[in-house]
Amino acid sequence: MKLNKLAKLAAVVAFSAVALAACGSKSSSTSSNQVLNWNENAELPTMDLSKATDVVSFDMLNNSMEGIYRLGKDSKIEAGLATKTQVSNGGMKYVFTLRKNAKWSNGDKVTAKDFVYSWQRTVNPKTASQYAYLFSGIKNADAIMAGKKSVSTLGIKADGNYKLTVTLEKKLPYFKLLMGFPVFFPQNQKVVKKYGSKYGTASKYMVYDGPFKMTKWTGSNLSWTLKKNNDYWDKKDVKLSAINFKVNKSNTTAYNLYQSGKLDETNLGAEQAKQLKGSKNYVVRRGASTFYLEFNQTKKEFQNKKIRQAISLVINRKQFVNKVLGDGSTVAKGYVSTGLAKHNGVDFTTAAYVKSGTESNIAKAKKLWAEGLKELGVSNLSFSILSDDTDAGNNTTQFLQSAIEENLKGAKVSVENVPFKTRLSRSENGQFDVVVSGWGADFSDPISFLDLFTSDNSYNNGKWKNTEYDKLIQASKTTDAGNANKRWNDLVKAEKILMKEQGISPIYQQANATLVKSKVKGVIYNPAGVNYNFKDAYIAK
Repeated sequence: MKLNKLAKLAAVVAFSAVALAACGSKSSSTSSNQVLNWNENAELPTMDLSKATDVVSFDMLNNSMEGIYRLGKDSKIEAGLATKTQVSNGGMKYVFTLRKNAKWSNGDKVTAKDFVYSWQRTVNPKTASQYAYLFSGIKNADAIMAGKKSVSTLGIKADGNYKLTVTLEKKLPYFKLLMGFPVFFPQNQKVVKKYGSKYGTASKYMVYDGPFKMTKWTGSNLSWTLKKNNDYWDKKDVKLSAINFKVNKSNTTAYNLYQSGKLDETNLGAEQAKQLKGSKNYVVRRGASTFYLEFNQTKKEFQNKKIRQAISLVINRKQFVNKVLGDGSTVAKGYVSTGLAKHNGVDFTTAAYVKSGTESNIAKAKKLWAEGLKELGVSNLSFSILSDDTDAGNNTTQFLQSAIEENLKGAKVSVENVPFKTRLSRSENGQFDVVVSGWGADFSDPISFLDLFTSDNSYNNGKWKNTEYDKLIQASKTTDAGNANKRWNDLVKAEKILMKEQGISPIYQQANATLVKSKVKGVIYNPAGVNYNFKDAYIAK
């Protein structure tokens, strides 16, 4: 999942969740005090679940929409729209019985046909969904995405209004976790067709089937509200009457609002985190997410491996996480986040560790840089680094600019800090030299990271390509999918190739230092996948 600098991340994986102090009695859901005021670091790009790619959009979708399952504390599968699940044919066929009392916020019933329509819409090449690849493994999904088969052949079928059958063409060990991810939620076809290109671009151009429904979002404003959805099937267990979200790109501004009682939660900058670490309201949100430099390898200079390696080697990651971030984030050991997955007791990052991929070595960097420039036939190199326009984004680009220019002779670096939504768009369109990107796992498996850098993945914005890497990822999904040892080895080898070739340059594994008012209870945070689940949240008296 695409991440904004120090946004509340995903993410999706050793799915673990942190429920804020569960003590205290629950207040009545009708209380006028059941309003939560929450800080956001970035604008909301979309509410179209077929087109969403980022943590903010998925957090909003996760709380205003609902699918077959919900993911609760520790990412435990909880009841969503399915009341019964039957698995057969060696795990290749799933039959879900859906509840009959689920409604959309416009009063329409939620039916199995809404799932069929939604899934077919997402895998349809015309939709250009960047998350369609997650459907790989569902019967005919790959062929449909390749334009070789009709969307009607996708392995999902509605047997009446309340029975949904899904057929796989290969085993997906993480299939049930995917069913709790918003890309697999239903969509109301009538509403999508009614609003056309406006669908999902503002709160009024949507309908909702989750605990809350969105209001006050125009598509470009920096505040919105999730209001309790009285058409939700389990509304009796939803305690909050509303959640007000306010985008504050300055940690200082957000902290002042928190201090004045206008926010119940805020992210902290490095200095704030150091000063407030002992506060009873201090909470560190650790994410299954990695931030890294992505090089635009359609450009000759970044096709040069030595240039990529030199830039990576001048980054003092330990100094960066301690002095610049100071929020509990840790130095990345590789691309896949630490703690995401283990095999035979060994963490993936330990098994796949390549020292050169994330080390700091100025002497080596200078040597490689000089050799790279010589191979390119130039004596200097100018390029820009793109990132978000938040405090953290600005601090990051300044740190990188300084490290590169001070240590690599002939390097001239300019920085571009733009709104999160703009950074995503420019990244997707290849309008960058080097970009600070972030990815949070969507489910508890290394493939959730490694899939991104196959040659044809839509998220591979830098266009790095390696034939052996592609073969290993493909084998992990096909010939070796049923053999845990072989599949693990495929993924370990793939990560090592990515690091040895410096396809990207991992910098840090993210954590967010936050303050959360002690009166806020029952909020579920998952490091991987969608971060926040507010269904059971409430304000204690």
